Parts: sequence; structure tokens; C-alpha cells
Amino acid sequence: MKQILLITDGCSNVGTSPVLAAAHAFQEGITVNVAGVVDYGTIGELGSLEIAEIAKAGGGVSRVVGTRQLAQTMQMMTRKTVVQTIHQAVNKELKQILGNTALEDLPPSQRSQVVQVVDEMTETTPLQVALLIDASASMKPKLSAVEDAIRDLMLSLQAREGISELAVFHFPGRRSGEDAVLDSDWTRDAGALRSLFQRLQMKGATPTGPAIMRVIDFFRYGTLDEHQPWRGNTDEGEGMLGDYVV
Repeated sequence: MKQILLITDGCSNVGTSPVLAAAHAFQEGITVNVAGVVDYGTIGELGSLEIAEIAKAGGGVSRVVGTRQLAQTMQMMTRKTVVQTIHQAVNKELKQILGNTALEDLPPSQRSQVVQVVDEMTETTPLQVALLIDASASMKPKLSAVEDAIRDLMLSLQAREGISELAVFHFPGRRSGEDAVLDSDWTRDAGALRSLFQRLQMKGATPTGPAIMRVIDFFRYGTLDEHQPWRGNTDEGEGMLGDYVV
């Protein structure tokens, strides 16, 4: 099971629409959740609207929170999406077996058995969560809370029975056109996530859409290297974006 967990204050301003990118991720089987740490006023309102639209397009959930609630929110969203995805898969299987019968329509004894299976799958299904951190200038005061929340999330994932891996990215990078930077490759070790952003240079641009697209590449190929063979094929990859309507 694959997730992107985007942490941002919203208001992307460079490149591909993040809503379009989230829809692309969802089609690739990657759910996009968004934790919004927004400011007050008009900018905060616009950011909150974008946050909700990204999550909706990505088949995930969104929450707008303060820095104190960020760690708990990230854990809740991750688990909720796992349960939601498993419920959808189970309901799909039930429809294939029983026709139009939904979980709620089953007799209590059978329903409890299905619920038990769902609970077990929630704890045991392998899970990869790619954290994508907005490192634009407006996020600078919130970054220490983000680091603490990342470590708390990793500890909560370690409590699951199934394999849980976390990778961490931030955007934008230092160089022009560097839409996302890998800070930590897939890991199951909370200790590997210490002091991730000590040398991070916060910048004003917010290329949220392009950053999501780069993380999709990482899920596909295990690298952020732009020089991929598929990019020359007009029938797939980035060429598919022209067919999306959100």
C-alpha cells in the first residue's frame, strides 16, 4: 500500500497543478493525504481550499491543524487511509462474490468476521509512506514541529505488525528546476530520521504539483533521476497529464 503524505501551508505557485498531480498519483495506486499548517487571513483560506482539493483528487484525506496537533494528525490520517483502502478492496471482493451486497447488508455474524479480517489487514499489510515537506519560506517557523511529527509517525508505524517504510522529501531544492529533494530513502528506523532539515535553505517558491510528480517517479523507479526512458514515450508518463480532467 502506497501513500504520499504532503505537509504544506498551501498556495502552490510553480508548475503543474497539484490537484492534477494528485489525480495522477491516485491513478498510479498512490493515495495522497494532506496535512495543512496554514496561516490566518486570505492566504490561509486559499491554502486550505487547495489542501482539500489535493486530497480529494488523490483519494485521501486532509486536515488543517496547528503545529501542536501535527504529529497526532499525521498518524490519524495515515491509519484512516489504510483502513479506507482496505474497506474499498474488501467491498469490491464482496460485490464480485455476492453481487450488490455491501458489508453493511451482511448478517451480524458474517459482518463481524469481515470486520475482523479488515482489522488484521490494517495491521499487517505492507505500507510505504512518502512524506513530502513544503520547504517554502512561509513554512520556516513550522519546520521544527514537522521534524518532531515525522519521528512520532515513524514510531507509530513501527508498532504495526506489517512492514512499514518511510521516505522523506522536501521541495523545492536548492538548484533551479529541482522540484523535490530526497532527504531519507525508505527506512524502518526512526533513528535515521534525526536532524533531517538542519541545513535546509527555505525558499519562496512552492512547486507542489511538480514535487508530487517527482515522488510518483520515486515510487516507480526508486530514484529522482530525471533521465528516465519512459519520458521519451508520448503514450505514457507525463504525456498522460493532457488527458486528465479534475
